[in-house]
Amino acid sequence: MAAKDPLVITDKDEMRRWSRAMRCQGKVIGLVPTMGYLHQGHISLVEKARGLSDVVVVSIYVNPGQFAPTEDLATYPSDFQGDLLKLKSIPGGVDAVFHPLNLYDYGAEGSKCEADPNSTNESGAGNAVSCLEAKGFGHETWVRVEKLEKGMCGKSRPVFFRGVSTVVTKLFNIVEPDIALFGKKDYQQWRIIKRMVRDLDFSIQVIGSEIVRENDGLAMSSRNVHLSSEERQRVLSIVSKTFSLPCHCFVHCIL
Repeated sequence: MAAKDPLVITDKDEMRRWSRAMRCQGKVIGLVPTMGYLHQGHISLVEKARGLSDVVVVSIYVNPGQFAPTEDLATYPSDFQGDLLKLKSIPGGVDAVFHPLNLYDYGAEGSKCEADPNSTNESGAGNAVSCLEAKGFGHETWVRVEKLEKGMCGKSRPVFFRGVSTVVTKLFNIVEPDIALFGKKDYQQWRIIKRMVRDLDFSIQVIGSEIVRENDGLAMSSRNVHLSSEERQRVLSIVSKTFSLPCHCFVHCIL
């Protein structure tokens, strides 16, 4: 079978029109949300989506709403053309890649909003600020899964799960999938999305896929490229002592 070039869509309205056209043809739409710099864990999600749906959409978007200003938004790894080649190599390919420039671009309506100068990134309360707020994009509506977002990664990253739940809600509203695939590597995130879908009555089946690991046992992650050999060994030593938890949580929470 010849390699399949996915349709690359950057506009929200165009993405919605494409999905609705597929639905009018009776097709089941699968979505795999990613932040790009794809690895074999992502590919396994796409392959699973390929078997469960008629058309597959992969979103590639680094979401500023889940990063605090002190975190690694500016250095998050990116290789969009490489990602397209990886998706093209999957048997059956990918039908569409949703690659928006900015999901929080509301034009003049939101351009004058500034971050609260009294807000901090301290854990606890509602004063935690994301990169989105710090840059004054004017976005002020957030989706929260209040109990499940506490503890584990949520304890050290107070804006993270709020940002994830919000951007996934936006993706669900734009792509309008029937099923969505998430890796259980990000176990807390997967549970939060499942609870959000249940509580808000999204007509979407959320499917979790098992962890894909590197040869040394570390869960595959786009951020692994930034780990020094010493940091990698430190994470692996912690995982070996607490193997009941996905090691990706440690990559986020201790580095």
